Formats: sequence, C-alpha cells, structure tokens
Amino acid sequence: MNEEITAQDRAQLARALDLAARGLYTTDPNPRVGCVIADADRVLGEGWHVRAGEAHAEVFALRAAGSQARGATAYVSLEPCSHTGRTPPCADALIAAGVARVVCCTRDPNPKVAGRGIERLQQAGIAVQVGALADEARRLNVGYYSRHERGRPYVRLKLAMSLDGRTAPAGGRRAWISGTESRADVQAWRARSSAVLTGAGTVRSDDPQLNVRLEYGPWVRQPLRVVLDTMLSTPRAAKIFNHDEALVFAAPEAALGAFKDLKVERIPRSEGGLDLDAVMQNLTAREINELLVECGPTLAGAFVAKQLVDELILYVAPKLLGDDALPLMHIKPAGGEWPLDFRDVQRFGDDMRLILKPKKH
Repeated sequence: MNEEITAQDRAQLARALDLAARGLYTTDPNPRVGCVIADADRVLGEGWHVRAGEAHAEVFALRAAGSQARGATAYVSLEPCSHTGRTPPCADALIAAGVARVVCCTRDPNPKVAGRGIERLQQAGIAVQVGALADEARRLNVGYYSRHERGRPYVRLKLAMSLDGRTAPAGGRRAWISGTESRADVQAWRARSSAVLTGAGTVRSDDPQLNVRLEYGPWVRQPLRVVLDTMLSTPRAAKIFNHDEALVFAAPEAALGAFKDLKVERIPRSEGGLDLDAVMQNLTAREINELLVECGPTLAGAFVAKQLVDELILYVAPKLLGDDALPLMHIKPAGGEWPLDFRDVQRFGDDMRLILKPKKH
C-alpha cells in the first residue's frame, strides 16, 4: 500500500508527527498522537493528544476542520482507536465526519485496537493507507510499543562518569560529576519517562528527589518514583518518599516498620537482590512505558547483566577521579563484553552526552 502514498502525504504525516511530539511529556500512559485534516495541500484542521482522559488528536483536528472534513484526508501518526476507553472511538468520529481517506504511520500495538480501527474505517468505505514514516512514529512512542509488543517498559540507563570511568570520589563523598547543562538535560529525560527507578544504595548515599523540575507547560506530570529496597533499609525521611508518587519494591520477608504508609510491593529475591524480571512485570501492569534508571554501579550492572537496558545515556565530564574512586558499574557481561552502538553524541556545557544502544547479536 505504500506505493499509493505521495510526497504530499508524507509531508502531512511529518506534520502530524510534529504535533504528536507536543505531547511528549503529558500523554502518558497513552501514546503521543497527532492528526492533520487536509484537502490536497490545504490544511483544514490540526490536533494532538494532550493528556490521558482528554480528547484524542483526531477529535481536536475534526473540531478545527468542522464540516470541511467531509471528503478530506485524515493524516494520523497512529492507527485511530476502535474501542471505548476514557473517550469514544476515534475511528467512529472520522466515519461520522465523512472523511474519504485516512493515512496513518503504523498500526496500534494495543491489543484493544491492533488493526480493528483500520478495519472499521474500511468497512465504512474509507480508503486507508498505512506504513509511511513508521520508524519515526515508533521512535516517538518507543515505550508504548515496547510495553505492548515485548511486555515490558523501554529501559534507559542514565549514568554520569569522569574520563577515567568513575562516578564518585573515593569514600563515596557526594559530589556532582556532570555540570548544570547536563543535569538540565536529565530533567527532559525524566519528564518523558513514566517512571524513574533507583536503588536503596543511591537513596542512602545521595538522597535524591528524582522528580521533574522542568517548566514545559501548564501540566507538570511527575513520573512514578521507584526504589528497589530489598530489606526496607533506606531512611523513611528520604526526599524520594516525600510525595505520593513513590513505590518501593522489597523482598517478601522485609518488615514494613516505618514504611507502612507507603506503597510497598513484594518481589521475589534473585541472585544479588530482587528479581528484576518480576519488577518489570509489575511496572508493565502499571502501564509504565518508558523507564529511566538512575542508580549506582551494582544495580546498573544487574540491569545490564539481565539484558534489560535498551538505551544507555552516558554523560562524560572532563575530569579524572583516580582508580580508587567508585566505578561506573559492577558487571560481568555475558561473553565477557557488552558491545554498544553510538546513536548520538552531543556537548552539554563542558560535558559530552553519549547515547548508545546494545548491539543486536
């Protein structure tokens, strides 16, 4: 069907993707979706999904187009939904508006949709083309696809190190490795994530908040903050627990003690700590799409060893800390190494940010 998609169609889909990206920090757990209603090169209406529970992109675009939508083409970055959730089906709205054609980037991986929206449109006599700019659409909603296709969140591991691969001065003294520009960039990664996860050791040593302090609009959606604390040994007064959006994973035998008022989930033990696969299953059930892991060397190594890291975000500061400082991670990778591909290199102040992905075997 791709041969029927024109250069003009691709341009309108690219615009729909730009609109969808406006919901980067706000739509979770829903996908980021944009829509353009057009007649040839004349745009009649535009819209994007802003927040879960509110109108979808197609509805906003149809409202803007009004009666002009009849006979027009709808360009959508994701297959229109066909089920009633917190809002009515978008496929029905497009049918009622009388559009003649729908062009979308990809099918919706959600089993509640999974092609049914396309089928409903076709049964109503609407021509449907699917597949253009699919890679771009998937990248925008990488966690949403991961949750529905692989049954787990898309995991980013964020670390900062010196040029000699160290993360903290000898003795574990608290100190910033990266500069202010890098730390501001981390805020954007947190803002787009469904959850931010750390370990008990990091809570004890750094007392982080792991919240979003980024001004990006009228709605500041805080990610779920997750702590892996096998025996509930972290201080109850830690900053990360000073809000409602905190979840603690602990071993079955850990005594609640001061944690009785917090959300504590029991997770089976595994070698060296909690079962990370069970953690992923729990987070998937909570509709976590993108998971940002900010942790110390032991937990970082455990995520790598379990092959749960989809993307490594590494900030490299131009300083040396010496061989007695804390290492980047404790790891014994399968095969003796962890091969990675560079995907992006950028400078933030004095630091370099590297984005890497594990090589496929």
